[in-house]
Amino acid sequence: MKSKVFFTDLRVTPQQNIFKKLDKLLVKSEFNNIIEKGDLTAIKLHFGERGNTSYVKPIYLRRIVDKVKSLGGMPFLTDTNTLYVGNRKESVTHIETAIGNGFDYSVVNAPIIIADGLRGKSYEMVRIDKKWYKEVDIASEIHNADSLIAVTHFKCHELSGIGGVIKNIGMGCATLKGKLNQHSSVKPFVVVDKCTGCMRCIPWCPVEGAIVKIENNKKVKIVSEICIGCGECILPCRDGAIKIKWDADTGSMQEKMVEHVYAALQKKKDKYIFISFLTQISPACDCYPASDTPVVEDIGILISKDPVAIDQASADLVNNQSGNRNSKLTCNFEPGEDKFRGVYPEIDWTVQLKYGEEIGLGSREYEIIKLA
Repeated sequence: MKSKVFFTDLRVTPQQNIFKKLDKLLVKSEFNNIIEKGDLTAIKLHFGERGNTSYVKPIYLRRIVDKVKSLGGMPFLTDTNTLYVGNRKESVTHIETAIGNGFDYSVVNAPIIIADGLRGKSYEMVRIDKKWYKEVDIASEIHNADSLIAVTHFKCHELSGIGGVIKNIGMGCATLKGKLNQHSSVKPFVVVDKCTGCMRCIPWCPVEGAIVKIENNKKVKIVSEICIGCGECILPCRDGAIKIKWDADTGSMQEKMVEHVYAALQKKKDKYIFISFLTQISPACDCYPASDTPVVEDIGILISKDPVAIDQASADLVNNQSGNRNSKLTCNFEPGEDKFRGVYPEIDWTVQLKYGEEIGLGSREYEIIKLA
């Protein structure tokens, strides 16, 4: 049976703006069924790093918050602390960054609660008995919430190919320990001939001694025994000198991510829903302090109860667009060609969708229900 994915494009009129279209999308989906009076409702999103502009805008979150409150729920905005060194490494600067990016209470009408505590160590163990994990740790405040709404900015991603709902929940609901476990098979290395010794990668590395200077301080190398595989050194390298050995093991990161999604949803008993914004579809994660030119034009908003279906539908909608030749795309510009492989040719992003379907997380078969 095909999963339902509700969709609206971004075409508007003075009588029906984008907020009214979002409201209609919420009503037509199963949104009303996941919220009961008194529910503590976690709205999982990415607040964006300082300098990033492609995250889902606070004015959209306000509409979703107000809808939850109208149903009797008690919503809070949430995310977990990051593995890498940035402005969201612990809860204090994480919340300051969120407020700086517009997620102030006066704007969104809901508090911010960082789900894994002050330093990313607050979690609950969830037993799943899957291929990679018997049990995984999920951030406490997401696990203990009565209902879950994942609001996702769909985009390309430098490690998983696509950054959709599975990435938002699988990586974003894990604590630092869980994130580290997921990245454990990803080991970047330096192509010495390309390295110019700019040293921009070193401040991005969260582990002292994982990136070191060599050759009279003119080059760097990555010490694989110390490297935790977070991949945060890749994009700061302007010379393309930092690469990842994309082998069969790399797919394990995606599969581990999927198992974390499975764990995050276990306690919710169908009290969850996923909202994806296909806007400003950037070539990299919102974890970076900048947003590069989108690879395709803006498409619309999707809602579904199925995390696999909504990610598959999102990817298909992106791939059916004409590629932006002034973006990071290097090939696959024509409609129907793989835009994600056009940015990251080594990454098979379908691994996460295939595995999600295999373990019963959702279906890659979907039906688009388009709303006017």
